[in-house]
Amino acid sequence: MASEGLEEELAAVLAGQGLCVQRCDSVPAGELPAPVRLRRNVCYVVLAVCLNEQDEVLLIQEAKKECHGSWYLPAGKMEPGETIVEALQREVKEEAGLHCEPVTLLSVEERGPSWIRFVFLAQPTGGVLKTSKEADAESLQAAWYPRSSLPAPLRAHDILHVVELAAQYRLQARHPLILPQELPCSLVCQRLVATFTSVQTVWVLVGTVGMPHLPITACGFTPIGQRGGIKMAVLRLLQECLTLHHLAVETKGLLGLQHLGKDYTDGICLNVLVTVAFRNPGIQDEPPKVRGENFFWWKVMEEDLQRQLLQRLQESSVVPVNR
Repeated sequence: MASEGLEEELAAVLAGQGLCVQRCDSVPAGELPAPVRLRRNVCYVVLAVCLNEQDEVLLIQEAKKECHGSWYLPAGKMEPGETIVEALQREVKEEAGLHCEPVTLLSVEERGPSWIRFVFLAQPTGGVLKTSKEADAESLQAAWYPRSSLPAPLRAHDILHVVELAAQYRLQARHPLILPQELPCSLVCQRLVATFTSVQTVWVLVGTVGMPHLPITACGFTPIGQRGGIKMAVLRLLQECLTLHHLAVETKGLLGLQHLGKDYTDGICLNVLVTVAFRNPGIQDEPPKVRGENFFWWKVMEEDLQRQLLQRLQESSVVPVNR
């Protein structure tokens, strides 16, 4: 029965779905995990990459004093009570005059758990392009520009990479369509699909407190936690059950995420694909020994799940997380 429950949980995560966050298996030492609040201890930003059939990208001209007249992608901070998708749609409407629907999450950028930006490929569905006659505090105007000939000055050149990422995704999708799942979460945390592979066999690390489950680690908000980024929470959990000095750990990227934003649930749970391997593999074909009783390695036997995991690992079929 435990194996069946794990198979269902893993299948849901691989499909980009969310799951209730009941508890965390790892929390920062000396830091009581407190519910996160927008504008108090976290800032989430949304950014939209809209491309049309002429290979043009939607840009807006900034009205803010510090970057007045420069060009950028529609973007902005989320507001309390919004879902991630609602924030994206509001920003595109306010800054560009257009309605849109998100196609997929393209990347996640973080400066520690207190600042996270969600980059989407989005599709305009209506509205009227904002002109200079409608200039306001949100933007001066919006326009479509050829991807190969963007206007100057740009507010920042960080958008060049995500515009190319969007164009590449339209040509050949690197990962399945992934959109935020609307499920409540009070913390910034990560659900790990931590894998060890040998030949065509995959093991997944499982938490044992309560029913067997994919382990969840809470992100810390101390200065060290901010500087180290969200990967520190991954390493902390693994350090609690594995001897890491002879292991190589890599966060491949996101399989999905969940957030609600209603009723003061401003937390986010990121479903993260992680690989664990021996630095010197030799003839090691079994996963590293687990310390304690709170975790164990589960050998994935169901063929379709094993195939999906191996494919996602080999092709890095995940949403990248950048710092």
